[in-house]
This record gives sequence, structure tokens and C-alpha cells, in this order.
Amino acid sequence: MLSGKHGRLVVVSAPSGAGKTTLVHEIIRRHPEIRLSISYTTRPPRKSETNGRDYFFVNENKFHAMLLSDAFLESARVFGHWYGTSWEYVSGFLKQGNTVLLEIDWQGANQVCLRMPEAIGIFILPPNRQELERRLRGRGTDSDGAISRRLRDALTDMLHWKEFDYVLVSDDVGKCADAFEGILDGQGELNRVNSLPTQERVAQILDSDT
Repeated sequence: MLSGKHGRLVVVSAPSGAGKTTLVHEIIRRHPEIRLSISYTTRPPRKSETNGRDYFFVNENKFHAMLLSDAFLESARVFGHWYGTSWEYVSGFLKQGNTVLLEIDWQGANQVCLRMPEAIGIFILPPNRQELERRLRGRGTDSDGAISRRLRDALTDMLHWKEFDYVLVSDDVGKCADAFEGILDGQGELNRVNSLPTQERVAQILDSDT
């Protein structure tokens, strides 16, 4: 269903707290044949993270050397740390005919779509601003100051939804995953950024605090 002779690159982006990672994990659970790209980062690993599974953790010297050698499909500096997607890592899976998911921010997504316009861009939005803040606070890993900064940045990031092909609202993981599958199966017309239902739903999310 989700693969063919030529691999497809699917770029998934969202503001912090929108539920992107939860959705991607559900898609991978349903379709273990899909490959999730692992990014390089200069950010220190958290206690629960493993090198080569969650990220490839490298120092800044290594990362900048890779930048100079054009090793990245995309790269960006986020919250003081560098992140990047390896050309070699992604192209290896695509050549094998795999669908590859990139879970990256909108800046990186723009870079990918410029270099690979055939990529499918999907933007994830929270159901409303109140839920976005609840999710950010529910993580229990950031200070109030950090949460406030992430919330401000998330609200700004939400304005980039028009730069993608499709928009999904993460109000229910199961339904959102169903819609995601529909997009990959060529049945996602209602979720296109230029569809009236999508535009009305996004306007409601952006204009309301509840």
C-alpha cells in the first residue's frame, strides 16, 4: 500500500507540542516497512535517548565538517543546537523503494522541498492553542520560562502551514493516523492546504484561544 518501485520522501513538520512525534510513532507501528530518518544533532542526548536510534549525536566540529562537505539534505539551528538530515542515509532507503519519513521543523522542510520538490509535505496542527499549552506543560521536562518560549515559538511556527501540501489536526491519534494513511494512498484531497475544509479548520485554530 505505501511503497512502490521508487521510494517516496514524506516530510512531517509541526510546532512543538502539536503531537507530531506521537503520530509518527503510530504510523511506524502500523507500517514497520516505512523508514524513519534519524537526524544528526549537536544537542546532548537525554537520559531516555540512544545514539543511532533517536539521533546521531555529534559534536559541533563534526557537524560543521559535514556541512562543509554538503552531507546534509537539510540543516537548521534550533534552540541553540544544530540538526541535520544526511543525504546518504535518506537516499539509501529511497533507492531501495522505501517510503521515508522526515520528522523535522518547517525550516528544514523548506530546504528539503526546494531540493526535492517531489517530496510530500505534511504539517501537523494542535486542535487549539489551549491544548497546545497543556501538552507542552504535560511533558514535565521544561521550566516555566522554557515553556513560555516554546509556546511563543510554536504559535509562530503554526503560521507556516501554507508552505506544505497537506495539513492534519492532531485531535485524535487514531483518526489523524488514518488521515495520514489516506494521504499516502492518494486519498487526502480534503486535507490539502487549498481545500476549503482545511482552510476553515486552520482559521479556527489560529483565531481562537479555546
